[in-house]
Amino acid sequence: MEIELCTKLAGRKLNIWKELLEKASLEADLSVEKTVLVWDDEVLIATGSRQENILKCIAVDENHRGEDLTATVLSELQKDAFLSGYSHLFLYTKPHNWAMFTSLFFYEIAKTDKVLLMENRKNGIKEFLDAYPRNDTSGKIGSIVMNANPFTLGHRYLVETAAKECDRVYVFVLSEDKSEFSFEDRFNLVKAGTSDIPNVTVIPTGPYLISSATFPTYFLKERDSADEAKCALDIEVFANHFAPHFGITHRYIGTEPISKMTDMYNKALIEKLPEKNIEVKEISRVENTGEVISASRVRALIKEGEMEKIKELVPKTTYAHITGGLL
Repeated sequence: MEIELCTKLAGRKLNIWKELLEKASLEADLSVEKTVLVWDDEVLIATGSRQENILKCIAVDENHRGEDLTATVLSELQKDAFLSGYSHLFLYTKPHNWAMFTSLFFYEIAKTDKVLLMENRKNGIKEFLDAYPRNDTSGKIGSIVMNANPFTLGHRYLVETAAKECDRVYVFVLSEDKSEFSFEDRFNLVKAGTSDIPNVTVIPTGPYLISSATFPTYFLKERDSADEAKCALDIEVFANHFAPHFGITHRYIGTEPISKMTDMYNKALIEKLPEKNIEVKEISRVENTGEVISASRVRALIKEGEMEKIKELVPKTTYAHITGGLL
């Protein structure tokens, strides 16, 4: 048995890797950074990959199951992740693999009928949420999850609407740094842009909501099913962890005429959250000169240097940031 750690697969190795994943009903994720290949002579008998702190594409040839190859692959991926500076790891598998990965010291965060998400920290999500006080307000508790790239008057309107209707509103800002505006800037802009609304609390999502961890892009072969799985898994995390911790009774969303993926996610929220006793309120997007106010429109105007037009779309705090040379 030979173990190989590859940075980029190509040619024959890539094709053999794809074939093994295909047999395991997994889609090859070509964006992975590192891949472990376990060979028996010329035959690939096990594999697993890593993208930053997420372990995925883990498969074992059916003729070699029961040989602890999953543990071998996992060990190699973990060692490589730790050497790359990642200690908090997430893992995707199918629900029927729960016992196997639990025995390898991974712990369930959430699951659907198709996907199981685990992490290598026992009670990791609980400890994350415990850093933020539980809600002590009775009544109607609202929530909004936003990227705010950047925070606009559209976002502000959604927060204002929720704040008027609720006793307390939690605004969760996506923590993952994969936007034009950094997480730190986006978080601070939301806080500054809502600082005058006393019943609003702004909290980061950490790695647990709408992130690379909760929105797997590779897991299922059928793309439509994969998109549905992304939504379902993220909703499970929100409903089973965030909502109980903060006492959330309502979730506010804006109508989505632009992004197909966001629209699909909104529809999934509307369908699934009431089953968890969380009411979803969809608020019509605010318009300016006949167009909905969107962060993408603001970003486009920044690139075009149209600063005066931006002033009509964002709070003063966001405008000051954009024109202050801090981008």
